[in-house]
Amino acid sequence: SYIKWEPVEAASFISGLSGNHFKEFPNGLGTLRQLDVLDLSKNKIQVVPAEVAELQAIEINLNQNQISTLSPEVSRAPRLKVLRLEENCLELSSIPISILTDSQVSLLSVEGNLFEVKMLRDLEGYDK
Repeated sequence: SYIKWEPVEAASFISGLSGNHFKEFPNGLGTLRQLDVLDLSKNKIQVVPAEVAELQAIEINLNQNQISTLSPEVSRAPRLKVLRLEENCLELSSIPISILTDSQVSLLSVEGNLFEVKMLRDLEGYDK
């Protein structure tokens, strides 16, 4: 399906993006400066692109997609505190260390991927 919306400068939450069978991360969300929560759960997104660094969201929910690639640029998203990646297709090696060492992310949810969550605890920066 295809959703067209006019950018709304003051939108803090956009509804209707969950469960749409999106295969790609939607373009243009970086222009929404007041966006606090981005819920793209229950889609078919496979790649989180470098453009995610432009997002101003505090929380991004990407649960229940088909994500196997996560751009290291996600660590540059300036306000991102919560990143939900549960039930995707991520390998431990797909998690950029920069998310643990050089980002504002304080909650990284990765249960239900292709590795044991306890293995994440052994990575550099996990305890930060």
